[in-house]
Amino acid sequence: MSKTVLAVVLALAAFCPFNIAEGAEDPPNFIVFLTDDQGWGDLGCYGHPIIQSPNLDKFASEGLRLTRCYAACSVCSPSRSAILTGRTPYRNGVWRWIPGGSIYHLRDSEITITSLLKKRGYETCHAGKWHLNGKFNSDDQPQPDDHGYDHWLATQNNASPNHMNPINYVRNGEAVGRMEGPSAVIAADEVIDWLKSRQNSETPFFITVWTHEPHLPIESAPQYMKHYADIEDEGIRQHHGNITQLDDAFGKLMAAVDDMGYRDNTVVFYTSDNGPEGNGTKGRTRGSTGGLRGRKRATHEGGIRVPGIVRWPGKIKAGSVSETPVIGSDIFPTICDVLDIPLPTDRTIDGTSLLPLFAEQSVQREQPLYWRNHLAPTEFRVGMRVGDWKIVGSDDLRSFELYNIEQDWQETTDVSKKFPEKFAAMREALIKHDAEVLAEGPDWWKLDQPKQRKNSPAVEPPLGKDTTGDFDVVRGSSVTSTDFGYRISPEAEGIALQKLDDPIVDQAMIQLKYRSTQQSGVTRNGALVLASEPTNESSFKIGTAIGMNRHVAFEGGWANVGNAASTQAVFKPDDTFEITVSIDLSESRGSAEINGTTIRFTLPSNLESVQYVGFYAKATSTEFTAPLVE
Repeated sequence: MSKTVLAVVLALAAFCPFNIAEGAEDPPNFIVFLTDDQGWGDLGCYGHPIIQSPNLDKFASEGLRLTRCYAACSVCSPSRSAILTGRTPYRNGVWRWIPGGSIYHLRDSEITITSLLKKRGYETCHAGKWHLNGKFNSDDQPQPDDHGYDHWLATQNNASPNHMNPINYVRNGEAVGRMEGPSAVIAADEVIDWLKSRQNSETPFFITVWTHEPHLPIESAPQYMKHYADIEDEGIRQHHGNITQLDDAFGKLMAAVDDMGYRDNTVVFYTSDNGPEGNGTKGRTRGSTGGLRGRKRATHEGGIRVPGIVRWPGKIKAGSVSETPVIGSDIFPTICDVLDIPLPTDRTIDGTSLLPLFAEQSVQREQPLYWRNHLAPTEFRVGMRVGDWKIVGSDDLRSFELYNIEQDWQETTDVSKKFPEKFAAMREALIKHDAEVLAEGPDWWKLDQPKQRKNSPAVEPPLGKDTTGDFDVVRGSSVTSTDFGYRISPEAEGIALQKLDDPIVDQAMIQLKYRSTQQSGVTRNGALVLASEPTNESSFKIGTAIGMNRHVAFEGGWANVGNAASTQAVFKPDDTFEITVSIDLSESRGSAEINGTTIRFTLPSNLESVQYVGFYAKATSTEFTAPLVE
């Protein structure tokens, strides 16, 4: 062999060192262990200072820990569908979490990794949550066995009544009834028993264990909560105990794999389906995003970045760490690449093989990392990451934010204006890619759009009185001077407007301060007003529903409060609120920073110019400073 040919052969071998062709004597086994609602920061090996996860911490030291690992969606069912098909959820049809009894399901026209492995002679098993059909254990929709599983123990969605002693497991189509113990441990034990019962232990296997933990309703066994006995908050003890509970289940499974001699020839993937539930400050939803912005349902990092660990002894360097962005849909093409199975050519596969990454080489992608979730805030419903850059867009793709994730991992600063060329390229790419994804998948998402509150017609308050001489239009109240600035005290809705000498037709920033002077009752509020016409009906309000503990934006009257934006915030009823509103009429978008909290909104399509600014209150007494327009 010539030196040139030898060099080419060695280069190819170095690039794809782990491919195992069909017919090979010892093809590897595969295990995909998926948790539910586990945040990026919810393990010791990901920096959590309290959670005890000894088995997963040890596992990370034996394999590759992925610090930029993403779920394919920020809610559960879609992420699961992407793992099995390698396709982004809106392509494969599982575009939303699936309610029990609904029409949505993973269609039998989708090609799952399980079905491909069955054709290669693999034995297959699933245990735990399924959540890939609405009509579970019914002939009306495909069940786990229709997607290639020989043996399965599953629930449609959550464990019932909670994670202890569940009563809703079904085994191979037969209801099991009450099962004793923690749900994750039950799932691990089921897989272990299945492995032991196989007639031929030499046959390769593919296993998915999808735990219910730590999804609600959280319930942890006492032995896992004892690690947190010195923590007074029962909710924290329960949540952290749930992580330790699933960690123990994982450890039991790995110990069994070792004992049965499968360790060295088994590829194990560990990850989560989305970020943590709740706000993390109360109850049992105390998961950690590790400081990332957003949580479950969000398109920002906290909703989609999750733990990710892969072990393949002898093939993956023990204790290695990678910052390369990867996603759940990469599991499908990775397994195909390991076994030299050709990828389907009649459909788009969104994932890419991670074999080069296992060899500490770069990964190449044909399709970008992409997310769409109908439960995310309207203004942040779609996202795409290419390299270090991530763009987040509104549902209608009319407003966007751009981030350099490696420089701003908490997504604090929109740099779209700082990098206009990169922003324009990313925006164009996202719009094009989103259209292609929606066109390829079934249009089920059109049937079940989130119900949007329609704007209710606003009551036009009667003419009021301006005792200051500073306002052009006053309705519903009198405006009086105070040391703070101005006060309105309407019995219902009140509005005071100043007509601008130079109307806003493009971009502008408006600043204002306000505070409640209400002496009793919970109805306290105040808002900045933007209007093209001097009416309550046509005006747009941005401010604070103090009695609701929310910052809001809405069009028209109080009946529509929060329609454009609504964000929970922490403050005292007698706080002074400082608001800075930035608007871009050409893009029909805007944002407001109120005492350090930011809300973003889409402006009404009929607000082509701002002729009036002012302030608004409803059934309360509120003081305002004069609006400042820049």
